Amino acid sequence: QVQLVESGGGLVQAGGSLRLSCAASGNIFGRNAMGWYRQAPGKQRELVATITSGGGANYADSVKGRFTISRDNAKNTVYLQMNSLKPEDTAVYYCNYFQAVIGSYWGQGTQVTVSS
Repeated sequence: QVQLVESGGGLVQAGGSLRLSCAASGNIFGRNAMGWYRQAPGKQRELVATITSGGGANYADSVKGRFTISRDNAKNTVYLQMNSLKPEDTAVYYCNYFQAVIGSYWGQGTQVTVSS
């Protein structure tokens, strides 16, 4: 089992910044990936960014150049620095942990609201 605890969501004006954090605990081992997904009302959950334990990052086109994902392997924590936020970034952001042997785990979600 893996537990994920997210923090850092909130309300911000367009053009502002927020930083999300997600701390993982439990059965953390081997090569794995952590990332962020988001779900806006009435829409499907979509990938925002992922990063492997080796540091390889992947971003959705909609956030490239504005968001930066990073991780601290010693703390089993992943971060999402979100700059130049837009109203369309408003969503519940979910942290994800994936490891090929044990599968995928999700956090409880944190609300990000960007006002225009």
